[in-house]
Amino acid sequence: MKLGVAAALVNDELVPGDVEVAGGRIAAIGLSSPGGRGIAIPGLVDLQVNGFAGVDFSDADADGYRRAGEALLETGVTSFLPTLITAPEDRLMAALREVPEQSEGARILGVHLEGPFISPYRLGTHPAAERRDPDVAMLERLVDAGPIRMVTLAPELPHAHRLIHMLVRREIVVSCGHSDATAEQAKAAFDWGARTVTHLFNAMRPFTHRDPGIAGAALVRDDVVVQLILDGVHVSPVAAQLVWRACAGRVALVTDAMAGAGLGDGVFRLGGFDVTVQNGVARNAGGGLAGSTLTLIEAVRNLHDLGVSLEDAVAAASAVPARVLRLPQAGRLAVGLPADVVVVSEELAVERVVVEGRVRVAL
Repeated sequence: MKLGVAAALVNDELVPGDVEVAGGRIAAIGLSSPGGRGIAIPGLVDLQVNGFAGVDFSDADADGYRRAGEALLETGVTSFLPTLITAPEDRLMAALREVPEQSEGARILGVHLEGPFISPYRLGTHPAAERRDPDVAMLERLVDAGPIRMVTLAPELPHAHRLIHMLVRREIVVSCGHSDATAEQAKAAFDWGARTVTHLFNAMRPFTHRDPGIAGAALVRDDVVVQLILDGVHVSPVAAQLVWRACAGRVALVTDAMAGAGLGDGVFRLGGFDVTVQNGVARNAGGGLAGSTLTLIEAVRNLHDLGVSLEDAVAAASAVPARVLRLPQAGRLAVGLPADVVVVSEELAVERVVVEGRVRVAL
């Protein structure tokens, strides 16, 4: 099957010509394409999705995962981490057991457990009553209950290093976030094996010139990927430009999407409580930000609009997050790799989505 595109984004280079898919993999790139339209880009990878299309993953069943996964496909996301925020242990255990092994929509790569081992001073919208200090036994029970792939924790908490060491041994990604860590405490966590930072600047110690905190430590650390919610609300365009200039190539765009994403304004659920979406912005009862309604392709467009090249903007939502999860075959287009492909217009609107060589979305 030929995709009929005018060009393809291959290893950070826009290659003119069509793409052929066979046997679920990319068979050829750069073929003659008279009349070809659109650009083939890698399937997008989202590291933080709390919910989507009316589904909150904290209490989703198989049908909920199907509906959310199919809706995510329409936004160009072919792989993602359903994300569970801080909650009572029994509720987290129940949610983990509901994660399906096979997904009909976007591929589930594992769960992002965001909390409960987070700072009481940087809770964001997480419930204070359910926050916990590091507890290795509790974390082991959670890891054994379901397919956890990433854990967000605050590295400055007492004995947090024990959690980090345990997760690294199990090859689970450690992300620092919801944290009041100083730069020195963050540096220690990176030395122990933490590889990324959850939604940079949000719910963490503010960056200042004498106290750069976890954000400053991450920005100057070449082996750390920073995650960014680029919706124009969570981080200003100027701050986003600063981040890009400091660490281009190690920025992973994420959505932090909640159940209202894709549905417009209204009242939705996030981790067991109500969130109101007004003018596209999700807030809790206290007025604080509570996830987002951003889609990942919108984040790519927003980054591109800041002057970042198309190649780099797409990589920030595909190859870079795949690298965080150590998935060398995801988030890239190359001959022989699985055919997870999104065809976009010149305006970066999703037109078609191919998963494992099969057309799943044609808009």
